[in-house]
Amino acid sequence: MKRISIFDSTLRDGEQAPGNAMTPEQKLEVALAIEALGVDVIEVGFPSSSPSDFEATKLLSQELTSARIATLNRATRADVELAIQAGGTARHHLQIMATGSEIHLEHKRGIDRAEAVREVVDTMRYAGSLGTENLTLGIEDASRGSDELLRALVEESLAAGADVIAVADTTGCMTPSEYGALIGRIRSWSGPDVVIATHCHEDLGLSLANALAGIAAGADEVQATLAGIGERAGNTALEELIAVLTYKSAEVGATTTARTEGLYRAFQVLHKAIGLTAPRNKAIFGLNAFATQAGIHQAGMLRDPITYQYIDPTRFGRQRSMLVGRHSGHAVLRYVYENMGLPVDEAAVDDIYREFVANRTNGDCIDLAGVRELILCRQSATAEA
Repeated sequence: MKRISIFDSTLRDGEQAPGNAMTPEQKLEVALAIEALGVDVIEVGFPSSSPSDFEATKLLSQELTSARIATLNRATRADVELAIQAGGTARHHLQIMATGSEIHLEHKRGIDRAEAVREVVDTMRYAGSLGTENLTLGIEDASRGSDELLRALVEESLAAGADVIAVADTTGCMTPSEYGALIGRIRSWSGPDVVIATHCHEDLGLSLANALAGIAAGADEVQATLAGIGERAGNTALEELIAVLTYKSAEVGATTTARTEGLYRAFQVLHKAIGLTAPRNKAIFGLNAFATQAGIHQAGMLRDPITYQYIDPTRFGRQRSMLVGRHSGHAVLRYVYENMGLPVDEAAVDDIYREFVANRTNGDCIDLAGVRELILCRQSATAEA
């Protein structure tokens, strides 16, 4: 089964989104937590964009030991020189960003297709002459580029020394079938031995689906970010990707050696660095991802959690939780009685339900420890009476 290489872009694409800026020291702390997962490549920044990114590249290139580093660079010799000055040439993936669509050529760059290819080829050759071990062609806005432009970029870059082609759906505009077809075409132009990487955005909520379609069409690597942070709506979420490749490897036809256990700890480190708070409904990291309040669900889960939880939270450093609120039933109250070693008093259960559970406002829940306190208080009041 094909093993998917995982390229983490939390510290570059994730960090460049509003509100996500990190110091070099914070980047190092996050990077070490991500490296502990067993990812293959960690993109440490865009060295030419700021002194902070330059320093972060220098620091992380010295401190990371198992993951290789990557940097993003424009197709200029100056950017390559700065990236190598900061991160060296060994175990360093220099990503050379190509202008991959006519929209960007006209409205952003003001150059034609031929110039777009020439600048990338020149930069690739220059980077190779400096001893760079790994060169990636990062095709920005590839999802809106013509085949004529994309094929020229791919073929000329490979001839100039590129060994990875990263295909960006920069605006998140593609459906899985479209993106899979794009990866298939690029595979046909590049041949079987070139690594093809996906870089998908979440604007239509399809970044993970598109990455999986890319894998099905022949991609070898996925660029993702912790908690899916990134430009606008974000990127393919690292934790969701690892979960799918862990649980559904047979269906996807691919697997990963990245570990699930440290994912939530890595998220906590990221939360500390940028103040990121998980929403209630986020997969894997969401506040309610492994929590339940509904009585029907709780009745099943008290017998066996597999009834309503396909994913084992302990594999991701999480725990199951049951909350008692207006949608809960009597079963969870009986469970607490039994868990406390007390005989189930149906009249008491019904009283507690009517007085403390049935009329709770939406979002006003108590945990099982709170239920235990209610039972103890009721027993104490009954004894005094």
